[in-house]
Amino acid sequence: MTIRILLTGLGILVLLTATQLVPIDRSNPPVTAEIQVVPDIRGILRRACYDCHSHETVWPWYSKIAPISWLVAFDTWEGREHLNFSTWEALSAGEKSKRLKEIRETVEEAEMPPWTYLLNHGAAKLSGAELDRLRNWTLHP
Repeated sequence: MTIRILLTGLGILVLLTATQLVPIDRSNPPVTAEIQVVPDIRGILRRACYDCHSHETVWPWYSKIAPISWLVAFDTWEGREHLNFSTWEALSAGEKSKRLKEIRETVEEAEMPPWTYLLNHGAAKLSGAELDRLRNWTLHP
């Protein structure tokens, strides 16, 4: 029984070590058309949104350790695909309006930033006043 536990542990260790060899793209493409907003909104967006919704992601140390790196990279790619403040100005007026509505709904339902992100990024938590400010901005950009 002890040898079985030892071999299982060794197998897990080898597997975890091998996962480190899988390359993950943690690049930040160039900012092409950043969103133009007043400084207080920009500050809120940078602090609470940009890591997943821009090309200015600050990749934390754990984004280099598999399998956590896979989750962090996937969440960032997905976030950028859904809403990317680094390409905002390239959107049509209709697309911007649609995204602002989505931001407003997300803010009102307190879905962003997600609790899993807030575990390691407590400064991203939005105050009631910041939520109100974002909500108002989405109505009157």
